[in-house]
Amino acid sequence: MIDRRLHLHLASWLGQWPAGPGLHVVASQRRAQPAWDGRLRPALAVDTGQSAVLSVAPDRVAAIRALTRRTPARLLAALPEAVGRPEFCVHDGPFRWSLAPAPLPDVGEWTESSAPGLPPWLRLFDRPVLVVRDPDGAYLAGAGIKRHDAYGHELAVGTVRAAQGRGLARRLVAQAARRVLDEGAVPTYLHERDNHASARVADAAGFPDRGWRAYGVYPR
Repeated sequence: MIDRRLHLHLASWLGQWPAGPGLHVVASQRRAQPAWDGRLRPALAVDTGQSAVLSVAPDRVAAIRALTRRTPARLLAALPEAVGRPEFCVHDGPFRWSLAPAPLPDVGEWTESSAPGLPPWLRLFDRPVLVVRDPDGAYLAGAGIKRHDAYGHELAVGTVRAAQGRGLARRLVAQAARRVLDEGAVPTYLHERDNHASARVADAAGFPDRGWRAYGVYPR
């Protein structure tokens, strides 16, 4: 049995949760509306290994259901065009969450996303972001919280190349996860399947790979 907050998050984010065995294509108006960063996510899915929910806009349900007879790889390849966004790309990788982040020491400070010196990706967040700077004030690493709904907040983290290998990312993720839990939501963490560095960060921060998978159609 999964945590109640995670259950409510998936029901809100996807439009239905849980599902029976197999793949279930469901309609959600959220797939036709801007996401946390103002851009569309026209297809989203979470797959537990036994059952999966694939969420698309209501007017795309019939077209997507017709694709479910294909192999998983061919279904993924066909999704962007089927949801009317052939210029978008496919995300596919583990879906992780944590109720007990690793007890790593805090390393960052919360600051407004409009603060000087932050990279463009952190400026997409409309609430404070978690940042590590060097003694001279130069940006080294940062984390942001994607507040998809009241129940599930996804973490994003990045480190400049010169500061990699110091364990900053894992400490930022654990620190941000504790804040999410304090806010009453469950922290989630997604990364591409072949992003081994991100996988190591997630493992070290207390976000185990439980065999769940998330995939969808995202802007490039």
